[in-house]
Amino acid sequence: MIACLRPLSALCFAGLLAACASSPSSSLGELPRTPQASIEQLLQQASSSEPEEAALLRLSAADLAYRQQDVARSIRILDTVPLAGLKPAQQIYASTLRAELDMTRNKPKSALKALQHPSLQYLAELPVEQQIRTQLVSAGALEADGQTLAAARERVFIAPLLSGEAAKANHETIWALVASLPKSQLNGSGDSDLDGWLGLALATKSAGTPDQQLAAIDTWKNQHPQHPAAQQLPEPLTKLKELAGQPLQKIALLLPQEGQLASVSRALRDGFLAAHYQAQQAGQNPPEVLLYDSSRMSSLDDFYRQAQADGVQLVVGPLEKPLVKQLSERPQLPLTTLALNYSDAGREAPAQLFQFGLAAEDEAREVARRAWADGMRSAVALVPRGDWGNRVLAAFQQSWQEAGGSLIAAEHVDQPVELAQQIADLLQLRQSEARAKRLQSTLGTQLASLPSRRQDIDFIFLAATPQQAQQIKPTLAFQYAGDLPVYATSHLYTGGHNPTQFQDLEGIRFCETPWLLDANDNLRQQVDQQWPQAASSLGRLYAMGADAFRLAPRLSQLKALPDSRVEGLSGNLSLNQAQRIERQLPWAEFRGGQVQRLPDSTY
Repeated sequence: MIACLRPLSALCFAGLLAACASSPSSSLGELPRTPQASIEQLLQQASSSEPEEAALLRLSAADLAYRQQDVARSIRILDTVPLAGLKPAQQIYASTLRAELDMTRNKPKSALKALQHPSLQYLAELPVEQQIRTQLVSAGALEADGQTLAAARERVFIAPLLSGEAAKANHETIWALVASLPKSQLNGSGDSDLDGWLGLALATKSAGTPDQQLAAIDTWKNQHPQHPAAQQLPEPLTKLKELAGQPLQKIALLLPQEGQLASVSRALRDGFLAAHYQAQQAGQNPPEVLLYDSSRMSSLDDFYRQAQADGVQLVVGPLEKPLVKQLSERPQLPLTTLALNYSDAGREAPAQLFQFGLAAEDEAREVARRAWADGMRSAVALVPRGDWGNRVLAAFQQSWQEAGGSLIAAEHVDQPVELAQQIADLLQLRQSEARAKRLQSTLGTQLASLPSRRQDIDFIFLAATPQQAQQIKPTLAFQYAGDLPVYATSHLYTGGHNPTQFQDLEGIRFCETPWLLDANDNLRQQVDQQWPQAASSLGRLYAMGADAFRLAPRLSQLKALPDSRVEGLSGNLSLNQAQRIERQLPWAEFRGGQVQRLPDSTY
């Protein structure tokens, strides 16, 4: 962000508008003019012009190449313009173009660095068009860099300078940015316009059902009648009224009460009903819940007929993967259904089917997001041998490489006896030892140097059981890689408090459900009192059950409003295009024998 422009008083802003309407002062220099010639003509003319005029012509040529989407040529031309020899207005122009080119190559940090040039302190003295161009690329770079709140602040600041479609697009983008922030970042900022946006986002997140959200929005509008969002509600919020029609009155909960999944089913059911009871206590008039046993069900068709006869409007379940696969293969379903598992990826499911589960792939993608936001760029991976490990690794690799990261190597761990050798192979320690031996042989003397690991690794992605993880971290220290950051999925954490076990996991960062990281949550405390096992890793299932209840009345909202999220106990929940619920998770770190929650990161 261009810090020198924050904050501005109303009086200063009036002066800014006047300054924007004028040309730069002679001391700042001229801006390149809109070219009436081709790139070749501009460059040819530059070759026979005085240095200052030549620089302007080359800037025009570089900009024209950028507008023609010839990024490589634009960069080549811009590289021929000596930034230090330009006047401030031209330096701002060149820095802005450099940032735009960086953004086309997915390099937001480089773009932000370009916009830190000292000349940017004079931006407010340039024409409005240049201010808009510079600050829009700044906002885009901040957003791409994971600095969501700063990006929103930038767009709020520039909003009064925009008109027409640009103003509308900026308005909607501000809402998308603040709506994606966690509650912990929706506090007052000191900027009244931005605080209004943050308050609106907090109001919608704090309300439960769509009806409650509408009431919260009306209350906010009455409190902020002059705010831009009150005068023109963001489009996703206007759509809420369309979704708050007939309330959901009866839900079927379809779970197996017998068989291998019975214990999993009980935790899901108890979490679901606990959330239902909590809603009753809060006076929300929740829908009636009818229980059906999928382990005694003769067929899915018979179940749906019975559910329809019972007046059911929505089905939560089934849990069994074969049944979910059957549903996904049908052209349509009699009732909207929130399955509590996933069918095979890539299959187009019927429009009435939504899918929700504790997918390990979500956590692998979460690791990629967090590590990238933390500045990591190259990774190696340790995952279990077998299909589960393959799926987790594939999800991490795809997400990591889409962000721009590099996956250097991966190992599939299985037997503890092989672990030390696998980690040595991963870090190329054997090559280091071999180099040391060759050098000793050449010199004919004993060397005191220790083997060293490869230095092009920023972090390790780890998906492992608690037992595997307890062996892996000490082995890394033994293999001269104890300083290498480790980002892990939740599978290494059993819940509860175990300082002895946690010592072996010291320094590992891992994503986890809000349920297990927030023992003070009211619903968790109620559930813990009745079912103490909910404080262990089994708690993730209670959280999923509670979230299934919270998702049920909001499926249409999530489908109609792609940027909508439900802050649940199993994660921050959103719906992807395949109508699968995806989770973003908070983070924690093993530190001093304790689990310490890390600050939220937006990305």
